[in-house]
Amino acid sequence: MFSRLTGYGKMERMSMRGAVNVSYFDMMKHIKREELSGLYLLYGSESFMVSDTLQKLTGSALSEEEIEFNLSQFDMKDTPVELAIEEAYTFPFMGSKRVVILKEAYFFTGMKVTAKAEHDLKKLEAYIQNPAPETVFIAVVPSEKLDERKKITKLFKKHGRVMEGKPFEEKELFSWLDEKAKEQNVTIDREAKGQLLMLTASNLMLISSELRKMAIYTGEGNTITKEVVDELVARSLEQNIFSLVDGVVKQNLDGAWRIFDDLLKQKEEPIKILSLLARQFRILYQVKQLSEQGYSQKQMASQLKLHPYAVKLAAGQAQRFEDRHLLTILDQLAETDFKIKTGQLDKKLAVELFLAKQKQPAY
Repeated sequence: MFSRLTGYGKMERMSMRGAVNVSYFDMMKHIKREELSGLYLLYGSESFMVSDTLQKLTGSALSEEEIEFNLSQFDMKDTPVELAIEEAYTFPFMGSKRVVILKEAYFFTGMKVTAKAEHDLKKLEAYIQNPAPETVFIAVVPSEKLDERKKITKLFKKHGRVMEGKPFEEKELFSWLDEKAKEQNVTIDREAKGQLLMLTASNLMLISSELRKMAIYTGEGNTITKEVVDELVARSLEQNIFSLVDGVVKQNLDGAWRIFDDLLKQKEEPIKILSLLARQFRILYQVKQLSEQGYSQKQMASQLKLHPYAVKLAAGQAQRFEDRHLLTILDQLAETDFKIKTGQLDKKLAVELFLAKQKQPAY
């Protein structure tokens, strides 16, 4: 292939209209307009958003036939960045665009990484300021945060589009669900959305997979309902624990017993079930305490490292308890755990006794 890499300073400067930090939704609109820029940096805790954006950027820039010739991916732990830059300055073959992806671009962060490759970041700085017009250059950073002090980070923020993949607010989450359903040529009603989010713990990757399955089952042009969600979406262990706790919260002990029996039939260990129960009740207590201190659900989610929607559900459960009741339950769980581990009680019987104590409020 013919390369025009004759000196970084001699390249034609690409017009970077709209070189800004953008949200996931803004990025999707940008891609749909097919007005691709030359520089993108993707990072954040929500890995699905990052991978989804990467896939859509690549699909917008290249046809399926062009991908084989004009898509290059480089792992920055193994390959010097200057090789990726040389590829970026190479003319596309049989197409109008080339896509170059820097995977594991850890040098935009403060992470200490053991890597085989050494990088000439001065050449990356030069490329960011003078990118190849025909190349879509995408850096994927494996971190929740960028190191804002680094020159390459500052330059990318100035000249490129930077997207942080972070958990949606509830309203954004519902809008995203509508968009994903629309992509599958179906709709999803509000009750079904809430149930799906609860059953999947708001895991975007899992939600996307389950939506595709339900769309096939429902058929084009139809609506996914709560009944469809209940029928097709499998419950995770964590979701069963949430439902078990919900049974205790709402004094539906028969339902709680059924869930416990189902978990035992699935070969789940009683000691693990007990540990997850303790974790969930601890979250309820923490959410209740933070709420009383005036924290918003968004602030609580950040403080507790939970998804905002999970905090909302926990807040709804926590409202049904007084502080001392939650503390009593946590004490009971700790005592049950101690008796199991010291051989005083059979593990299955111990969990059953704990559930039996929840028939009446313990305060």
